Amino acid sequence: MKQMLKTIMLGAALAAMVTGCADMNQRQRNTAIGAGAGAVLGSVLTNGDSLGTLGGAAVGGIIGHQTR
Repeated sequence: MKQMLKTIMLGAALAAMVTGCADMNQRQRNTAIGAGAGAVLGSVLTNGDSLGTLGGAAVGGIIGHQTR
């Protein structure tokens, strides 16, 4: 039961995130993608450290914002 609830909540969160990006312009999309990728990379490189994850998200967001 607990696993099923987690799956439902994850699906609902994913659906909310996808619909929230529908009216973004290209720069905003690049920023969001960069922040997400940076957070994942920062987490992997620091073995799940929250400061590494936040730092990766910040750096990735800045890089994504600057790309065209």
